[in-house]
Amino acid sequence: MLWDTHMHTHFSGDSQATPESMIAAAREEGLAGICFTDHLDLDYPNDPQIFSLDVEGYIQGIKEADTKGFSVYTGIELGLQPHLAAQHHKLLQAYEFDFVIGSTHVVHGVDPYYPVYYEGKTEEEAYREYFTATLENIRAFDGFDVYGHIDYVVRYGPNKNKFYSYEKFADIIDDILRELIARGKGIEINTGGFKYGLNHPNPTEAVLKRYRALGGEIITIGADAHRPEHVGYDFHKVPEILKDAGFLYYTVFQNRKPKFLPL
Repeated sequence: MLWDTHMHTHFSGDSQATPESMIAAAREEGLAGICFTDHLDLDYPNDPQIFSLDVEGYIQGIKEADTKGFSVYTGIELGLQPHLAAQHHKLLQAYEFDFVIGSTHVVHGVDPYYPVYYEGKTEEEAYREYFTATLENIRAFDGFDVYGHIDYVVRYGPNKNKFYSYEKFADIIDDILRELIARGKGIEINTGGFKYGLNHPNPTEAVLKRYRALGGEIITIGADAHRPEHVGYDFHKVPEILKDAGFLYYTVFQNRKPKFLPL
């Protein structure tokens, strides 16, 4: 029985799901528990309000949801940019979360979700810029617990992951992993990659193996669901992938402290 610790509700600008519907889906999937991680992307390009978050309303909304005795934690996914470090630090001083995901959604003012990000550069250049921005984010702010979907960019590239591999970007990805490990931070296996047709999680199996080989121990599991039908998406694949990467345990955070649970 696994925990899904990356999911979104109507408190995020890109979801219409109610907390209750996500809880019901998790129970139906036979999960052990969940953690909500709704989006806060400050200074999001073009429309700064789309990924704003009523933090107090969100926390209260999760508290008031009918969990029916199911284990439910409250987290947040912060869209990191170096100039936002002070604001993120202040936020996390003001509110108590169980879990904080740091993610790269905006690269030098552009979200790789949009085709404009890839204009005027090769796909390899676009991917490398994304990884470089991730490294910049980690060095500017490490107040998160786990870095989310490290190769998020390949979901949306012109050829997705057709020509992408860990080996092609090993130098910069290794720098990212070493920085995270040195700072005591984890990564996640995000099964959204399967949902997006990549036939691999985010990050890929090779990145997960490399993180473990470098000494990484903290690994959380999330489907990045924005709708109930995607809660626990392809979780049946997760134990084998993680064991093959060298993990015997996965991680769930409560009150910002990791708990290690057997696979």
